[in-house]
Amino acid sequence: MKKNILSWAFIATTILVSCEDDTADIIINNNNGGGTDTSGTIFISGTYIEDLTLDSTKEYIIDGPLIMSDGTTLTIPAGMTLKSSASGAEVYIAIAQGAKIDARGTADAPIVLTSSAASPSAGDWGGLILLGKAPINSVANTNTTATSEIGSLPYGGGDSSDNSGILQYVRVEYSGGKADGQSENNGFSFYGVGNGTTVEYIQAYEGLDDGVEFFGGTVNVSNVSVINSEDDSIDWTEGYSGTLTDVYIKQNTKGDHAFECDGYNTDIGNNSNPIFVSSPTITNITAIGDGATQEAIRLRAGTAGIFTNMVLTDYNEGFDLDYDASGNSNTEITGQNVLDGKLKANQVLLNNVTLAVKNDTGVNFADSAFLTEDANATGTDYASWGAGWTK
Repeated sequence: MKKNILSWAFIATTILVSCEDDTADIIINNNNGGGTDTSGTIFISGTYIEDLTLDSTKEYIIDGPLIMSDGTTLTIPAGMTLKSSASGAEVYIAIAQGAKIDARGTADAPIVLTSSAASPSAGDWGGLILLGKAPINSVANTNTTATSEIGSLPYGGGDSSDNSGILQYVRVEYSGGKADGQSENNGFSFYGVGNGTTVEYIQAYEGLDDGVEFFGGTVNVSNVSVINSEDDSIDWTEGYSGTLTDVYIKQNTKGDHAFECDGYNTDIGNNSNPIFVSSPTITNITAIGDGATQEAIRLRAGTAGIFTNMVLTDYNEGFDLDYDASGNSNTEITGQNVLDGKLKANQVLLNNVTLAVKNDTGVNFADSAFLTEDANATGTDYASWGAGWTK
């Protein structure tokens, strides 16, 4: 059902209260049909056309898509646990182009976005989506936009420094509800998000799909923890070119790759000759696999990228470099990026990794052209920056 300003599943009456500062207050919603909040729980969803500031003394449940529209700000106070009904893909938070999120937790008082289920599990709800105006390569030029998998919201543009707000000490749990096979939520989805956005100290915990995914954009992210994602822990595509600094990944047997990295979106038929490819810089990475069948890092579809100071533990393969098997003309860009020095892994320590490099790009190169092993690599110091606020 299409929602206008706000819509609710449990009441026929909707009450919108505006504060003195012109900030939109939340709806009071309960089974009594509105009026007095006797239940102590406030249900929120819909598209907001004014700011929404949550109150840390109240309990909220998101019961549908919560979309912040252009010009609005969603403010979530430190220490707050914001729950979503366990309804799958159609429950998510989206910060649309031109909107912002202000979620500044602390190590002692993190912000937690989680399921309302008594016994939560992966895929209970969607996740957190930010959509910005930074460049993407799934369009003909940087002045046009694409549409997100979830919510069909526009993203992309020509503003590399676009600002979608602040995320600090934010944990997303039990996300990844699927709409269908091609439309999947992640813990954190960054669609064309610019480097004016602050993202640091975030954790994706026990999600059904990817932990953190970048669809183009230039956003710089530091201190990232992904635990037990059932697909890829970190994923990028559509020309992502930001930085990732201090990344900790712990996978279980349900997980796929620690990193799945595409230069362009192979699911888009007209994307075979992108205007640029993904080329992020990734520094200080620790990834721990299941010790059996997993590939740690999959690099394909023309991606570039420089990895530095990595510790990979318990993987069947360290790095799997692939071409794009869909028949696009850029099938060998990934391998050529190695020869050109645009795709490299420096200072890498491999612990219990069966095969260091698997080259399926169609371009011949020695492992040493891509990988520099270093017994002194340290990865990230997760014990120092992850203490207190992560699971």
